[in-house]
Amino acid sequence: MTLKLYVVLFLGLFSMGAKCQEVALKSNLLYDAFATLNAGVETGLADRWTLDVSANYNGWTLSHDRKWKHWLLQPEARYWFCDRWAGHFVGAHLLGGQYNVGGLKNDFSFLGSDFSKLSDRRYQGWFLGVGAAYGYSWILDKHWNLEAEIGFGYVYTRFDAYPCANCGTKLEKDKPHHYVGPTKAAVNLVYTF
Repeated sequence: MTLKLYVVLFLGLFSMGAKCQEVALKSNLLYDAFATLNAGVETGLADRWTLDVSANYNGWTLSHDRKWKHWLLQPEARYWFCDRWAGHFVGAHLLGGQYNVGGLKNDFSFLGSDFSKLSDRRYQGWFLGVGAAYGYSWILDKHWNLEAEIGFGYVYTRFDAYPCANCGTKLEKDKPHHYVGPTKAAVNLVYTF
């Protein structure tokens, strides 16, 4: 049911009357570099306001029992300081999705989140969050832009923990975690209509 709702909303953006530079399609090159399928649609709301909706999916199982499976939906309201799709902008975004990650060897801890636990365990759960972002868009030609953006915020997640990537015995069930830190990183290739 949720997937159907997202498809209807996504297609609804295309059914609106579009004028010159009222709609943009985009792909995040950072996600592309990690083989994560992604797409974004941005539509004009007012002179300096746009609504960006991006989604990504990674359903691949990596070698050596490593998992980095997830899906994410991230809507964002943006305010442009000059014209839409040109120059500086700030945004407020929501994010939500599900994940199944583990077996990723690392020794990284950041703002109270110990990512080294991903080395020996697998985590499966869902998340919801909110954040603020800053970005800049460079016009490459009449229809193409390059956009960079970074966002910070808060994410609430609940997860089950397992001892290894393929094990079914739960170590922890429905455990909450609060994350504060980066919630968005993008280098988008943008096509404007």
